[in-house]
Amino acid sequence: MSMELTGIIFDKDGTLFDFNQTWGKWAETFLTHISENNVNKATRLGTLIGYDLFYNSFNEHSIVIAGTPYEIAQKLIKELPDWDINNLIKYMNDVTESVETKAAAPLKPLLKRFKDNNIRLGVATNDGIYPALAHLKSANVLDLFDLVIGSDSGFGSKPGEGMLLEFCKRFNLDSSNVFMVGDSIHDLLAGKAANMRTIGVLTGIAKRDELMKYTNIVLNHIGEIPDFLINNKFNFS
Repeated sequence: MSMELTGIIFDKDGTLFDFNQTWGKWAETFLTHISENNVNKATRLGTLIGYDLFYNSFNEHSIVIAGTPYEIAQKLIKELPDWDINNLIKYMNDVTESVETKAAAPLKPLLKRFKDNNIRLGVATNDGIYPALAHLKSANVLDLFDLVIGSDSGFGSKPGEGMLLEFCKRFNLDSSNVFMVGDSIHDLLAGKAANMRTIGVLTGIAKRDELMKYTNIVLNHIGEIPDFLINNKFNFS
């Protein structure tokens, strides 16, 4: 007897898109601008959000990994007396919308396969809704998602379960038949809070041992999900 699967809701950054390859350029562009091309200031601001400008890398505790635009701006605003926090968030989102994303796996064939199995697909991201829509559109996969929710969509942010429960409510899904897929502890905690099954992936910053504390399933990337579902006798072909 197969196990029922009716929905999958994905985190965006570090899950659908490789985190470092997507967000390193964003951080460099954003920090260079707000520091007015002052390398020392850009480096100091980077440290505040867990980003090393010299090595173009994020540390495992970076607020950028799972934080909302507002939370990131809060980290920076005290060092930016000439900026209003709302203007800073707007500029951050503008840079984010134009960032060049790098898919963690070939997205279109993977997502089409899920759709062919009558699985509802969603995105729950702590990013803003407009950058999220822009990224999915630029990857030519926006039309394959039934619902995209950002941290500014009115359903809270992860690790809260609000976005995930809204996905289930919208399509009348039993959350126990839905997978939450993400690269961070925030994602996995949100999934558990919503009574969903969870899958961790390693295309973000978190390591396998760290994610395994919060889920029984950690895959290298989302492209491995179909084999996992077949091997574990879900209603998937």
